[in-house]
Amino acid sequence: MDEWKEFPRGKLAALLDENRRAYDEAKRRGLKLDLSRGKPSPDVLDLSNGLLERLDSYYAEDGTDVRNYGVAAGLPECKRLFSDLLGIPADSMIVGGNSSLSHMYQVFSVLYLFGPPGHAPWCKRGKVKILCPCPGYDRHFSVAEDFGAELVAVPMTEDGPDMAAVEKLVIDDESVKGIWCVPLYSNPQGVVYSDETVMRLATMKTAATDFRVFWDNAYGVHHVFEEHKIADIMKLASEAGNAERVCYFFSTSKLNFPGGGVGLFASGPENIAQMSAHISKQTIGYDKIIQLRTVRFFGNAEGIKAHMRKIGDILRPKFELVLAALERDFAGTGLVKWVKPKGGYFVSIDTLDGCAKRVVALAKDAGAVLTGAGATYPYKRDPRDSNIRIAPTYPSLEELRETMALLSLCVRIASAEKLLETARG
Repeated sequence: MDEWKEFPRGKLAALLDENRRAYDEAKRRGLKLDLSRGKPSPDVLDLSNGLLERLDSYYAEDGTDVRNYGVAAGLPECKRLFSDLLGIPADSMIVGGNSSLSHMYQVFSVLYLFGPPGHAPWCKRGKVKILCPCPGYDRHFSVAEDFGAELVAVPMTEDGPDMAAVEKLVIDDESVKGIWCVPLYSNPQGVVYSDETVMRLATMKTAATDFRVFWDNAYGVHHVFEEHKIADIMKLASEAGNAERVCYFFSTSKLNFPGGGVGLFASGPENIAQMSAHISKQTIGYDKIIQLRTVRFFGNAEGIKAHMRKIGDILRPKFELVLAALERDFAGTGLVKWVKPKGGYFVSIDTLDGCAKRVVALAKDAGAVLTGAGATYPYKRDPRDSNIRIAPTYPSLEELRETMALLSLCVRIASAEKLLETARG
């Protein structure tokens, strides 16, 4: 039911005036609210304070003094921890650095400057196209854009990227070199890729023999409501003869301390050998102290899962508050569409076409900063100007409640203005 679309001009004008008055009152309150990025809240960060305790020993299991140089590929026990957690063979990964985004940028730079193993550098191959499932993660898009790649939007479905569209694009065009993926609780919709989607990504025929699937499993253990699993793309790709196709990324940035965690890159043996060689020119060793702290703090994969259940208990009421507010304020109106995320860090909403920028601007003027409209699309250009990403993880419940009330006013104002452009008399 799209109730508001049936309203005559007079009723829309009255609703606009009513909501503008409420909005002006909200502005006078001097709110300072921020839902622009997915950050852990202080109470989530407090769960990891044990990482800051003094280590009782600075020696790894093989006798390595973690305070010194060396072991550029990561401590064996840290690799084993992530291998048990993610099901990735320990010898298929490089562990080091706090940021998976840094690993992504590093991998992209090697592909562009030196080329995938056995292939010419991408920078010497003419036009390079990267597929970007949308709505998606703005920082993924900016990495590819920074190297001059052409970003090609493909729609998301409830099972992941529209694979018919993906396969049509990759089958005959050798310039299509890769695709970004957030497979478990996608950013921002919280979609879980189906087994069929994962299989097709791992095995599909591509014109480019050096095609890459950039597999950012950022939220792979963020089971806010219930645990979901995805198919093992590395195993499927290897069995299909595409072991080098998958570039797998993960980090603990949203498990413990952003900026103070551990990131990893995993792939086939040729990619790992190539990246190890390039990393050896950049560093004699990543921060092994935080790697050892991570292992001793969590203990094992079950320790990480128990920790994430605590985080889920903190995040769940926030997601429930957002979803309840959307249901209360917009069910039946036709003004907003949304899907309950299955987990992750965000809630994605779609306004009427042509309203997202106006909603975000209204919210900002009243003291609530949202992710910029268009950020979830390549070049920050949402063709329908409708998608807004809500990041509920950082604010308190009260701040979140205030933000959702203000967001409701902003959506109603922008919607009434838009509908009045074509309303009947």
